[in-house]
Amino acid sequence: MAVGGQDDTQRPTGGGHERVLLSPPDVGPLEESYLLRALRSGWVAPVGPEVDAFERELAERVGTAHAVALSSGTAGLHLALIALGVRPGDAVIVPTLTFVATANAVVYTGAEPVFVDCEPESGNLDPELLDRALRELRHAGRRVAAVLPVDMFGSCADYGRILPICAAAGVPLVEDAAEALGATFDGRPAGSFGRAGVLSFNGNKIITTSGGGMLVTDDGDLADRCRYLSTQARQPVPHYEHTDTGYNYRLSNLLAAVGRAQLRRLDSMMARRRAHRSRYAALFAQTPGVRLLGAGDPAANCWLTSILVDPEAAGWRAGELAAHLAAADIETRPVWKPMHLQPVFAGARTLLTGAAERLFATGLTLPSGSGMTPEQVDRVCARIDDFLRRSSRGADPDLPAVRRAHVAESVGAPVPTS
Repeated sequence: MAVGGQDDTQRPTGGGHERVLLSPPDVGPLEESYLLRALRSGWVAPVGPEVDAFERELAERVGTAHAVALSSGTAGLHLALIALGVRPGDAVIVPTLTFVATANAVVYTGAEPVFVDCEPESGNLDPELLDRALRELRHAGRRVAAVLPVDMFGSCADYGRILPICAAAGVPLVEDAAEALGATFDGRPAGSFGRAGVLSFNGNKIITTSGGGMLVTDDGDLADRCRYLSTQARQPVPHYEHTDTGYNYRLSNLLAAVGRAQLRRLDSMMARRRAHRSRYAALFAQTPGVRLLGAGDPAANCWLTSILVDPEAAGWRAGELAAHLAAADIETRPVWKPMHLQPVFAGARTLLTGAAERLFATGLTLPSGSGMTPEQVDRVCARIDDFLRRSSRGADPDLPAVRRAHVAESVGAPVPTS
C-alpha cells in the first residue's frame, strides 16, 4: 500500500477485465530503458549521476535554484522544518484537510500542528483563517515557527493572499506541493513558493519513482543543510564522523532514473488527467447538486478529480455512487479525512468553519490515472451514467443491500436503504 492507502496493483476480476484503480503508476518502455541504463552503469547506491541529473532537471522544471532528492515527500517536509529551526514546543500551522504525512512531519520535530480549515471551493487553506490563527497564537504567547499549506489534489493554494500574511507575521512558509507537480499559480510553478517546497513521487502521484520525493528551494544554505542531514549528517572526512543527528533520507540512483523518464512525460500525463476531468465535468453538468472540487482552477495538474454531492439537491449520496462503482470493480475514495477528526490528533488546537468536514462528508474521488485506457474511461463513465439514470428512478436494484451497507460504511456515508 502506498501513501494515502493507494493500491498500486491491477488484478484481473471474474468478469475478465482489470480493476480500475484511482491513480496507479503510469510507467512503460521509457522508464524501463532509463532504469536498465542506470543498473548497468553500476551506480545502484543512494547517490550517483541519475540523482544529480534528476535534481537539476526537477529544479529547472519548478524554477528553483536547488533541489534535493529524497526517499519521500514526508522526509522533505521533516528536513525543511528542521532546517528552518522548528523545535519542540513551537506551533506550526497545517491545513486540517490533508493527508496525515503533512501533520506527522511537524510532530517529528516535537512541534505542535495547529489545524486550520479550508476554503470550500478549492479545499485549500483558508487565508482569512490563517491570518486569524497567526494573530491568536501570537496573542497567546506561542511561537509560530512555520506555515505549511498543501496544494490540494493538484491545485495550488492562494499564495497571492497567503504569502503576504506570512511575511507580515514574520513566519516562513513551506509548501507541501506533494500532489501538485506541474500545476501553477499566477504562472509560477507549484513548489516554488516560500522558503522551500516539497514534492512527492509516491506510486500514486502524477509522476512516480516508486517511492521518493524532492525538496526544492532558492535558498542554497537550506538546501545544503537538508542534503547534509539526509545522508546521516556525515562529516566530510575519510572516516565516519558525526556532530549532528542525521537521517537516512536520500533517493536511490536507480529510482532517480525512473523519475527522470517520468519527468519527460509529465506534460502528456497531465493532459490525460485533464481530459478525464473534462469528461467527468460534462457527465455531471446536468446533475443537480453535484460539482467538481477545484473546478475553477485551469492551472491545476488534475492529479485527482473529486466530486461533491449535495444529497438534498441530487437525491443520492456520494457513498451510494461509490457502492455502485465498487460493484463494477471500480475504485473510488473519499476526500481526505480532516486531521482534527483523526484519533491521533484528538484534542489538537484548531480553527474551524466546518468546511473540511462537509467536503469529507460529501466528496468522492474518481479514477484519475493517466494510464487509464480509453476503454477503462468509457467503462467508468458508462457506470456513472447508469447510476445517474437509475438514481432518478429510485434505488439501484443491481446492488445488494448488504453490499450497499458495507461500501457506504467504508466511505463514512450513511447506509443507503433498499
